[in-house]
Amino acid sequence: MEFFKIRRTIPFMRHALVFNIISLITFLLAVFFLATKGLHFSIEFTGGTVMEISYKEAADVDRIRGALDKAGFKDTAVQNFGSSRDVLIRMPLIQGQSSADLSQKVMNTLKAENKEAELRRVEFVGPQVGRELAENGALALLVVSIGIVLYLALRFEWKFGLSAIIANLHDVVIILGFFALFQWEFSLPVLAAVLAVLGYSVNESVVVFDRVRENFRKMRKASTPDVIDAAITGTISRTIITHGSTQIMVTTMLIFGGPALHYFALALTIGICFGIYSSVLVASPLLMWLKVDRSQFTKARKTRREENEGAVV
Repeated sequence: MEFFKIRRTIPFMRHALVFNIISLITFLLAVFFLATKGLHFSIEFTGGTVMEISYKEAADVDRIRGALDKAGFKDTAVQNFGSSRDVLIRMPLIQGQSSADLSQKVMNTLKAENKEAELRRVEFVGPQVGRELAENGALALLVVSIGIVLYLALRFEWKFGLSAIIANLHDVVIILGFFALFQWEFSLPVLAAVLAVLGYSVNESVVVFDRVRENFRKMRKASTPDVIDAAITGTISRTIITHGSTQIMVTTMLIFGGPALHYFALALTIGICFGIYSSVLVASPLLMWLKVDRSQFTKARKTRREENEGAVV
């Protein structure tokens, strides 16, 4: 399905060097902020106290969050848990204060707002668990990256796999750079969003790469930049429809999802915006710099024809 069709090929590759310089600058800035500021990890990674509170009626999460913030409990995560009457409160480590003392102070604050508040459980999450989560998250990112390279190398050619993973890791690092620059909370949902962006971006790259391979076989007299330009131009309508539809859903979560989904949706928004840019204007120029040409796709065809002729003989 296409909303519109561009009749004239847009010369994207004419400005490939400019696009790559912009990408390199944004990538280096993201790395700089990560190195100097670091990520503001949530208690899933740093450790802290987890409390489950139950109410007789539906709990007002915003009111609970406001009461805790007014009482001086900063960086506290409050969300519904299981039902609208149950609330999960996650609090970071506070030096010199035990979980029992902290939970007692929190309950005093909540009972002052609503006497029906009832403590169901209190758990302490140690930093060792958080360290394991961070290591497992990094391992998941590495495994996904290797899988993407292998898939694209088998489906297309190793140069396609290398171009795609460089472009997609560019997206991941920029998302992390934003979170480091503004010190937004990096939690498990955000890590899930980062992994989702990695898969989402590679899907766009595969669409463009498939059109590049197809154009190499159709446009026999065209140069490599012209083939890539035609591939990008031919998929623009699909790109706008796909990314636009996805962003509408993510924007809904960003506006109406509340604090529990805010940073998750924010990470997806950054990933979608830069995913369009990287798939089209980072991965494609890299193909050109890596000297992808028609012969890499026509040789296989020729070999099959020769095999068939030999079989007939």
